[in-house]
Amino acid sequence: MKRTEIATLLQNKPVGEKVTVKGWVRAFRSNRFIALNDGTGFNNVQCVVDFEKTPEEVIKQIGFHACVAVTGEVVESQGAGQDIEILADTVEILGGTDLEKYPLQPKKMSHEFLREKAHFRMRTQTFSSVFRIRHAVAFAVNKYFNDRGFYYMHTPIITGSDAEGAGEMFRVTTLNDAKPPLTEDGKVDYKQDFFGKPTNMTVSGQLQAEIGAMALGKVYTFGPTFRAENSNTSRHLAEFWMIEPEIAFGDINDDMDLAEDFIKYLISYVLENYPDDLQFLEERITKLERNLPTADRRPMPLTETLRFVVDNDFERITYTEAVRHIQNSKPYKKGKFEFPVEWGTDLAAEHERYLVEKKFKKPVIVVDYPKDIKAFYMRMNDDGKTVAAMDVLFPGIGEVIGGSQREERLDMLKKRMAEMDVPEHELDWYLDLRRFGGCPHAGFGLGFERIVQFITGMSNIRDVIPFPRTPGNAEF
Repeated sequence: MKRTEIATLLQNKPVGEKVTVKGWVRAFRSNRFIALNDGTGFNNVQCVVDFEKTPEEVIKQIGFHACVAVTGEVVESQGAGQDIEILADTVEILGGTDLEKYPLQPKKMSHEFLREKAHFRMRTQTFSSVFRIRHAVAFAVNKYFNDRGFYYMHTPIITGSDAEGAGEMFRVTTLNDAKPPLTEDGKVDYKQDFFGKPTNMTVSGQLQAEIGAMALGKVYTFGPTFRAENSNTSRHLAEFWMIEPEIAFGDINDDMDLAEDFIKYLISYVLENYPDDLQFLEERITKLERNLPTADRRPMPLTETLRFVVDNDFERITYTEAVRHIQNSKPYKKGKFEFPVEWGTDLAAEHERYLVEKKFKKPVIVVDYPKDIKAFYMRMNDDGKTVAAMDVLFPGIGEVIGGSQREERLDMLKKRMAEMDVPEHELDWYLDLRRFGGCPHAGFGLGFERIVQFITGMSNIRDVIPFPRTPGNAEF
């Protein structure tokens, strides 16, 4: 009999029909009730085993995450919690007969342990919900931009430029690491390397996206990026995905409008289409935080946090105003902040959260940052001290989007590159975009895992990517 997907079965409720479902056992109670899930949705279907029709050796093999096929009649459920159930005529074991050695068990397991068993963790209820939502956000990204006339642009993964100027990049080479060829002065001779020059894994597709915007008007990148930052915090990955739109003929105000509309769309899409997964994740967070001090709990329940973003117009303030608000706040004057703040320093997450959660009680966009703490390609403002850069700040997390109007004036761009020791010869093609047919343009970057982490409420960014790459870890 043709298989029926469980999500379709629960939606259509074909009472009286005989169906075949296949999936993994989430629970097996009293050697009689199987909670079966096939990954097509959050909810399980209950299958009732008939002892007279099911051989004892089969029943013995039904265990946590065993893979089974069940054929039987769909009936209205006699128990609470589900509308329908399946009275099993046959139960077939498809896989998982050696479950005594199976590393996962139907009990609470730490996320650290599950990361070590990443080839199994998607089968758990928490992670199946997380990765369904990850899919939803990825789909919404492409739908949003496609529906608004943006073109999806694939930018290089291997690059000879450093968009961020940070230098923390993974080198790509085919040279013999034990005995590389050397120049006369004893340095590695990269002219003999595969690309004839030093190359790295990209940290951003922005500079190449600007090329696309100068021809197609509106483009976006959505691909993997890499940073060789030796950090083991809950906010960092060595391999992650970035979303970077770029718009020709746009200024910093257009950039802020796009960022606000885009991120509201992503969150709204998940709220509307994945309510069961969100409710489960919210209940999970509530249980985890039950015994924590109030100061250590989330400022709002998960769904309320998401509505907080969607339902509020973002407050827009300058960096100068942000510093003044923080310095004049009671927490700052009482020494409650860990880090000091003064004009010219970057804002810490605690400062950003204060602005969102306490001062304005809505998401905040901070604009016009000091030039010395921002990248060379950001447009200089008329004051000569700040650039047209903006950050979008969210509750509980702080900065989630960073963007800017790009410097389209050739003389100003060359001046900034000289100030920041960015060699012109390495980015001569980038300067050409200003020399020949350039125009005002703007864009931003959104870390994909960062927004998935915010939407799911997961505390560690390693838990929203299937196979995290971090210092000392490149498993699977």
